[in-house]
Amino acid sequence: MNTTRKVRWGILGAARMSKVMLPAIVAAGNTELVAVASRRPGAAAQLLAECGQENVTAYDDPQALLDDPKVEAVYLPLANEEHGEWAPKVLEHGKHVLVEKPMALQLEDIDRIEAAARERNLKVMEGFMYRFHPQHRRVWNIIEAGHLGTIRSVRATFSFPMTPARLYRISRPLEQGGGALWDIGCYAVHCCRFFYDHEPEAAVAMAKFNEHGADTSVAGALDFGDGRFATFDFGFERARRAEYEIIGTEGGLKCHNVWAKPGDIPLLSWWTGDGRLHEEWLPTADHFRLEIEHFSHCILTDAPPALSLDDARGNCRALNAIVAAIRTGQRTPV
Repeated sequence: MNTTRKVRWGILGAARMSKVMLPAIVAAGNTELVAVASRRPGAAAQLLAECGQENVTAYDDPQALLDDPKVEAVYLPLANEEHGEWAPKVLEHGKHVLVEKPMALQLEDIDRIEAAARERNLKVMEGFMYRFHPQHRRVWNIIEAGHLGTIRSVRATFSFPMTPARLYRISRPLEQGGGALWDIGCYAVHCCRFFYDHEPEAAVAMAKFNEHGADTSVAGALDFGDGRFATFDFGFERARRAEYEIIGTEGGLKCHNVWAKPGDIPLLSWWTGDGRLHEEWLPTADHFRLEIEHFSHCILTDAPPALSLDDARGNCRALNAIVAAIRTGQRTPV
């Protein structure tokens, strides 16, 4: 994507996701990286050095990045529980913000984010990068062509084994943003909601917890009414999986690698009721770069982002219903 005008980006945080998104911002055709900030002294400069980036300002104070007039848009990868605090701050300083998933832990935080964005006519989007990979557009092409019939069930599975470098993810309770639900479960719920044309009615779920009160494994279901269900399981105690399966009245489809990295060749398998089986190997794509280019395009053209704040609310509402269902052991309205 080429344009004569580029959005000037800053990154607020030097955590693991910043190492993924920084190259995407640099590679995008309509962006320029101008600053990185971290609360850890020297961390921003180290990140830039590791990624081979010169002529980019490194700040040891997040406020300095917010005050930098060169920065127009901010990627916010701070801890899950900090999004509700920092996203409004970014917006209040007149900067667009791409918030790493989840948008926030509570609906009232999303309301505050929306109010700050509307007041200043700024763009904000939840960072579900997978939605920008072309393989999911192909999935919808198959659905819209009627090959699967009416969708009756969706299954989403996400997992990877916990490593010492990632223990920070499970060092605090579920209600404080720790654990699998807020880390990878939000993807599973987002996938389930993606293939129905309305929000779920209720949730049931169970979980295993560690000594910190963080969930390490979760399984459950969302009820979309009229016998239409979505089941999910995710956690940090199994081999790496990132897939979904859709079953309709006429056939089914499996996406084998929802998190397809830029070098991965995506595979879709789908079948129809008459016994025909199809396997499609699709072109590689960098969904991180595509996400950045999309959001930057929205800023440059004043277009609405593909992932709306209403979508963020729907996901947050479903996730909180799952939390309640885990705690009570009861079917919980969404």
